[in-house]
Amino acid sequence: MANATETVDTRPGRRTHLPADGSMWVFVLGDLVIFGAYFLIFMIYRNQEHQLFLDSQRHLSLNIGTANTLLLLTSSWFVANSVSATRAGAYRRALTLTWWGGGCGVLFVLVKAYEWTSKINAGLTFPHNDFYMFYYMLTGIHLFHVLLGLVFLGVVVAELRNPRKRRTSKVETGATYWHMVDLLWIVIFALLYVMR
Repeated sequence: MANATETVDTRPGRRTHLPADGSMWVFVLGDLVIFGAYFLIFMIYRNQEHQLFLDSQRHLSLNIGTANTLLLLTSSWFVANSVSATRAGAYRRALTLTWWGGGCGVLFVLVKAYEWTSKINAGLTFPHNDFYMFYYMLTGIHLFHVLLGLVFLGVVVAELRNPRKRRTSKVETGATYWHMVDLLWIVIFALLYVMR
């Protein structure tokens, strides 16, 4: 009988499974539902105060938002390749790729800190208007998720460094969370920086 997170392919010699721990998928889906509610509320406010949101959005740097998007997409690429290397038993390569993925995550945090600092110094703070309330709330909650994701990647590094562990499921679990963080940022980037 197949594991709860495993499905059996009817072709001979082929087995596939849902990567990561099942409880991580429950967490990820719950987080996506919560963020989905945030995004819906943002859209309602944006519809009601369309010109204010457009005027406020002009103070955001599309270049900074794009740089952060590229950092997280690159990070996801490194982490996805780390999972592939782990599955192939190439643990040293997987470890290096995980470090690179985490490094891109740290750069994301630094760029976001720079962006926040420049906005605060310009007087564009949380209570400035509804757009900035959402800007700081969405990017702040997302930043917390990035920091938590970096902790997960740290656990993956510890897992890969210990020859007695190196469980593929743990590497997949960390990667699943990290990819969710990246997916959320793409939506936030589109809502805050791109959508007119």
